Amino acid sequence: MFFYSLVSITEKMRAIFLILVIFASGESLSEESICFGTTSNGRLENGVRLPAGSGNYIGYSTLARLAGRTYVHSAVRDIVVASYKDLETEQPDKVFKYAETGFKEGGKFKPHKTHMNGLSVDFMTPVINQKGESVHLPTNPLNRLGYDIEFDSGGFYDGLEIDYEALAAHVVALHKNSQKKGYDLWRVIFDPELQPNLLKTKYGAYLKKHVQFSKKRSWVRHDEHYHVDFSIPCK
Repeated sequence: MFFYSLVSITEKMRAIFLILVIFASGESLSEESICFGTTSNGRLENGVRLPAGSGNYIGYSTLARLAGRTYVHSAVRDIVVASYKDLETEQPDKVFKYAETGFKEGGKFKPHKTHMNGLSVDFMTPVINQKGESVHLPTNPLNRLGYDIEFDSGGFYDGLEIDYEALAAHVVALHKNSQKKGYDLWRVIFDPELQPNLLKTKYGAYLKKHVQFSKKRSWVRHDEHYHVDFSIPCK
């Protein structure tokens, strides 16, 4: 009797542990997300948080994540996670960092003009250091979580250089995983003056054929991060 009681207690502890892990990771056991309206005038139901991180990627701020600023549509979450997984093989020596996404229920997301229906994600620009190593762009309160960083016209900032190969590989992975799930990318916003460098990578032909980059400079430069809008049907 004691043995079976012990087994029962152990199974309960495992169940509790699993629930705590799921809760801590921000994963949702609820139904799929539903988006409404547009990225600039919309809302979200059953939003889910992006994971805090894994082998080759991390979020831009633990505090911002706890403040509820990393929620997305469930399909977007799946696409983003699958893309990072693919990059472990495609670009095994590269590291990545995501940034702002939106609130659990969508709606206005200051200071952004979009990010309202769970289909918008900011990604911090991949960089390499002076040793040629892939490193994370620094994100902290002193640089407004990375958003105050400004690269020069050559793609350099404080000893760091934009890793166009890694950035291009990431966008391609996002596009391919979107299509696998029956969706697409609506647009990618990245500084138009820096975009030609992406086309010089081995992924250039694919990007030119399949990905729509915004050609006009946005109200903010989008050099320290690139903004991706996913094309997923909304009500």
